[in-house]
This record gives sequence, C-alpha cells and structure tokens, in this order.
Amino acid sequence: MIYESFSLNDTMTLAKDIAKKAKVGDIICLSGELGAGKTAFAKGFAQGLGISDHISSPTFTLMQLYDHGRLPLYHFDLYRLAEEMTTSYHSTDDKMRPIEQIDEWILDDIGFFEYLNSNGICLIEWAEHAQHLIPSTAIWIRIRRVYDGSIAEKRTIHICGL
Repeated sequence: MIYESFSLNDTMTLAKDIAKKAKVGDIICLSGELGAGKTAFAKGFAQGLGISDHISSPTFTLMQLYDHGRLPLYHFDLYRLAEEMTTSYHSTDDKMRPIEQIDEWILDDIGFFEYLNSNGICLIEWAEHAQHLIPSTAIWIRIRRVYDGSIAEKRTIHICGL
C-alpha cells in the first residue's frame, strides 16, 4: 500500500489508524532518510495506542518503553549503532545498494530479541540496519520525502505486510 502525506498531521493520523489495529507481538519497522518523518510516525502510533507521554526518538537510549497505553510500546532507534555495522547489499528500486547491517551480538546485548517476543509492540526506527535479524512477519513502513517544488511536507509512505 502506498499513502501520500501532505503534512505532519497526515503522517500522524495514518500512524494512529495503524496503531488502533495493532496487536501483541506486532513489529513495526520504519525506514527513511534523516527528517523523513519516522519519529512523527512514532508519535502518532503511540497516540493511537492511547499513550500520552512525550514521544521522542530514543537515539541515545536506543530503546524507550511506554507502558501507559492499550499495549506496551517498545520504541527502538538503531541509528546510533552505525559504528558497529558491517556492509552488505540488498535490492531497492531494482538496484543493488549497500546497506550497513548491525551485528547480531550488539542487538542481543541490549535485549532486542527479548522485546521482539514480548507482550507488547516493537516500533523500530532505522530498522533496515537490522533487516537480516527481524522476523519476516514484521510490518515495514518506508517514508520518503517528495521534492516536487510544490509542498515542503509531502511524503510517500509505503507499507508492506499490513
């Protein structure tokens, strides 16, 4: 499915709608360039779960737990783990592109795999860096900025697995 977002509010509303249908064990993987809207999506997703806490990207803590909603939300940000990655290649848009992958032992050290099999929902920003370790049942959401000269906030949001 492909959605268009013309504002921060559009992105958050889509995320809220997805969260309202979310269930225990769901893994939501977010990818996109810096500033694409991953954290805005996370904020809307948390609101859809009934979480009223301030949501920010857990770039420095790696994971933030929010347990005051309908289901616990385990919000990961894998961006900072870039220092410990190795390069592999995958196909996007019919082209092979290099992608850095996080080593399994690093994620094991932070308890990542236990959270994937927990009683809540995992939402992972920069998930493409651990794509090789994420279950195939995960929902992948790729957010891209659209630079067409007309609307500064325009995004395309590709959802796979929902």
